Amino acid sequence: MMDTEVDRELLEKIADLVGKPVGAFNIRKDCGCDGRESTEHIKITGKTDKQGIDIRIADGTHGEQCHIPVIITKPGISEMVYNDFYVGTNCDVDIIAGCGIHNCGNETSQHDGVHTFYVGKGSRVHYVEKHYGEGDGKGGRIMNPQTIVYLEEGATIQMDTIQIGGIDSTKRYTKIVCGKGAEGVITERLMTAGDQIAESDMDIVLDGEDARGRVISRSVARGNSSQRFKPCVVGNAKCFGHVQCDSIIMDNAKIQSVPEIAANCTEAQLIHEAAIGKIAGDQLLKLETLGLTEEEAEDRILKGFLA
Repeated sequence: MMDTEVDRELLEKIADLVGKPVGAFNIRKDCGCDGRESTEHIKITGKTDKQGIDIRIADGTHGEQCHIPVIITKPGISEMVYNDFYVGTNCDVDIIAGCGIHNCGNETSQHDGVHTFYVGKGSRVHYVEKHYGEGDGKGGRIMNPQTIVYLEEGATIQMDTIQIGGIDSTKRYTKIVCGKGAEGVITERLMTAGDQIAESDMDIVLDGEDARGRVISRSVARGNSSQRFKPCVVGNAKCFGHVQCDSIIMDNAKIQSVPEIAANCTEAQLIHEAAIGKIAGDQLLKLETLGLTEEEAEDRILKGFLA
């Protein structure tokens, strides 16, 4: 586990791991398991019918973490992985995922994954997923994640999805179905450059009375990259939903933002907002008067925007 410097650097970038994880974990490397450990309350087992794992979290589990990062260090790898999470009632847990690709070859490396969450009554899940690519090869670095969440009564999930650089192509799909009094919150941060392509589709379905859904998407597109966002909130009962998409466009990039709201109940309250623009000149000027170069000023503004 974590045999090389590349392994260690990737795991630190995508999962903030330094050394052996604390708590339950499953580290996947180059299509195989590179380390796994369960705890008393969180059990991780490999699937027998396809690639992936099952994570079962016992009722009443509080204050525990589960790390499930994926790293690819060889060119030419293409995999599809299925991970299912069964979260019991009245839990409060953090799940840290993420995928890192180090590709120094000429063949494309690709990781596709389907994560499905079944979250029990009154439980809270904080789910963090970071994607990162690196390497000086000509081979592509591709990631296509799908995340499907079913929230029972009073359950909540806070999803933080982050693409921190180096991914040539990504197609993301996220769906959250909220029961009575449940809440789903997605915070998305994404940066593209060069000729990179990013697409993100989201569906938040507010089925239960007093369900709540929120999407906060922030992105930066540089170079010749292109981005497309299509978040949709559907209200099928008395509920509240809010979609907010903010993007900074630079150079020759292209951004398309298509927020959608759909109400199927007179008691549904749904709001959407979207904004695309460039960095304001007065912001740059202010930082440059403090001694920063234009490049340093841009970098600081973008980091603050995506924070």
